[in-house]
Amino acid sequence: MTAKSRRLILDSESDPFGERSIASIRKRFHLLGGDFRFESSNAELMQLVEHAYKGLPRHRLSSSPPLFRVKLMLTPTHAERGRHRLVARHEPAPISMIQGANFLGGVTDSSTFVVLSPGQRTALVSVSPEMLHFPYHARYELIEFAVFTLAHRAQRMVSLHAACVGLDGRGILLMGPSGSGKTTIALHCLLNGFDFLSEDSVFVAPNTMRATGISNFLHVRSDSLVWLGRTRQSAIIRKSPVIRRRSGVAKFEVDLRRQEFRVARTPLAIVAVAFLTPDRAASKPILRLLRKSEMRTKMRAMQAYGASLPDWPAFSNKVSRLGGFEVRRGNHPLETVQALRSLLMRG
Repeated sequence: MTAKSRRLILDSESDPFGERSIASIRKRFHLLGGDFRFESSNAELMQLVEHAYKGLPRHRLSSSPPLFRVKLMLTPTHAERGRHRLVARHEPAPISMIQGANFLGGVTDSSTFVVLSPGQRTALVSVSPEMLHFPYHARYELIEFAVFTLAHRAQRMVSLHAACVGLDGRGILLMGPSGSGKTTIALHCLLNGFDFLSEDSVFVAPNTMRATGISNFLHVRSDSLVWLGRTRQSAIIRKSPVIRRRSGVAKFEVDLRRQEFRVARTPLAIVAVAFLTPDRAASKPILRLLRKSEMRTKMRAMQAYGASLPDWPAFSNKVSRLGGFEVRRGNHPLETVQALRSLLMRG
């Protein structure tokens, strides 16, 4: 046994959870009304964090933003924990002890997971070497999940599966089932002077009805570009990286932090909700005002998770007073954009 291996074994025995280890990389970002501190000893994991959150505007929801801590770790291999013995094929993988964000635990070298403590405002994200080969999924399913859940649970915001665009500090929520055209409409709003807040995850403070989100990317299917023709915007989108959802659908991942796009610099005050439908307008108006009871029913049906949160009743009461509209499809997405503009410009 070499001196180095002996030292590794002694260290693992005296400090089994690695609590004396120091994260060598730290990053700080102001996200979703909070002050997020990320730490890790792995450069690739911190690159995922930077790719997701660098350059975003600071959204403040209070005079004293809450502090959140997220530790990211690459699942330790047995060699790193001082265990060089080969594992027989009939044995399960050995357990390595881990710690971080006020958690203690044990993992195998193929473990990928995220654990959260909203009360402590902390999260521990463990990424296996295999998962690191899928950076989009690691970012979206682990890091983003941790950030979103901590932010809305600790600040008692209502989490919505919706898009949000706005003008002059006023915002409109875009909701609808798959295939209703949320991304296409959000894209055309973005290209026609609207401020972009989020494509699918919006968080609303019920007491103020101000909404925040992460305006880093828009994920666009190639068939959504048919309305753009051979334009400069279309060329920019087609040059964007392509990601593949777990459903198998491929999309362009358009980075909205480029100078060509406008993202919401501050939280938006929600003034209306638009429920997109695949139904054609034909000779009917694009917008149809919903009754309050009809709007509440639609909201609850489309927002099963949000409706389970403790602040949903307060949010539901306030949002129903703003006005909900069913939005039918016109002959061109710009017709919907103009209808949304009229809702945002009303007194």
